Amino acid sequence: MDAFDLYLNGLNNKNKLDFAEFKEINWLNYYRDSALIDERNSFVLESNNSSLFKNTKPYYRAISPGCKLCGEGKWSCLFITNKCNASCFYCPASQEQDAIPTTQGLDFPSADEYAEYVKAFGFKGVAFSGGEPLLYFDKTLEYLKAVRKICPDVYIWIYTNGLLADREKMTKLADAGLNEIRFDIGATNYNTDKIKLASGLIPNITVEIPAVPKKTHLLQKLLKTLEVLGVSNLNLHQLRLTNYNAPHLFKHNYTFINAERPIVLESEISALEILKYAKENSMEIGVNYCSFYYKYRFQKAGFRKILANGAGVAPNNITENGFVRKIENNKLEYNTFSISLIPSENSKKIIIGNINYFLKTENAGFKIDFNNEVRDFLSEIQSGKLLIIPTDFDKFEIYRKECIETGLRMI
Repeated sequence: MDAFDLYLNGLNNKNKLDFAEFKEINWLNYYRDSALIDERNSFVLESNNSSLFKNTKPYYRAISPGCKLCGEGKWSCLFITNKCNASCFYCPASQEQDAIPTTQGLDFPSADEYAEYVKAFGFKGVAFSGGEPLLYFDKTLEYLKAVRKICPDVYIWIYTNGLLADREKMTKLADAGLNEIRFDIGATNYNTDKIKLASGLIPNITVEIPAVPKKTHLLQKLLKTLEVLGVSNLNLHQLRLTNYNAPHLFKHNYTFINAERPIVLESEISALEILKYAKENSMEIGVNYCSFYYKYRFQKAGFRKILANGAGVAPNNITENGFVRKIENNKLEYNTFSISLIPSENSKKIIIGNINYFLKTENAGFKIDFNNEVRDFLSEIQSGKLLIIPTDFDKFEIYRKECIETGLRMI
């Protein structure tokens, strides 16, 4: 078994252990599910003709500016609250408790503190999410205004289920400089009435929802309606399994694929089928599939790069995957950073506004002799000549730290 196969086998074992309490889980079976696999793989191969971010984000026509900044790792998502007023069966968390606005483990009780953080780390985009940010509209508006004041050129968007949307709120958000609003119409049984409230006020309107297999044909029919309402983009996510939503997802008899987290095979097929429909019917709306692989790889790499840049690491020492390459005493190793409000050993203090932040260096768990073979392999990666995932175990670990894996894995 080569290194990549061993890695995938490890994911398989980890997922089955993590979800061992759920005896009814329907894991992918290569013999029983061969027709589904063939259908999915054919969609994936076709989508590679129009796909961004190393073929992890298939799209048709266009993506929003916010999606572009997300893929480039230049955005910050602030969770205004953990509380939500909807009950979507696919939600990965309970979302029943309020909380201080937070991002990446950092609490921001002050809007100005958050805006200064955005400015200091050079984020080009900011998203407000939850829970449901409109549950605490005044707080959301306060943070929006603070970011717009301190970072006037930042692109700002908000995620909402729309249940509490009204024309007055949309007007206030628009006046405060909101660039984009994203509605999860799955929370309103795919009713589009709330979208009308933002039309003509907020420059970019997006519908962002998980791809629910049973709603595939409904969404295809809704595309023209969304266009008429001024929706510029439809973003489709892949359903993924968590310990919270497991009992709800199991009711739908989905097939679960082993990735870094368990994901729903039929959800990916649904997203790609809708995308293909939009293309074949020359729709005006942009459609993109925000795959699990895209989010897992690019969002994690993006934040690692943000912290490495904030720590003053030379750009040529930051890998594509956001790790810090260190060659010292004829050894190659990789590090990353975590950020906290609490000082610790090997942490670097950064003062932003009146707040002390601490960037801690953490070893990424791999160290190897820097011999000629390793030097040549690094040169191959950095020259862009590496075309396949290495089978050798040491080279595979270097590859994982240096590179973002290409594509939606074939199954």
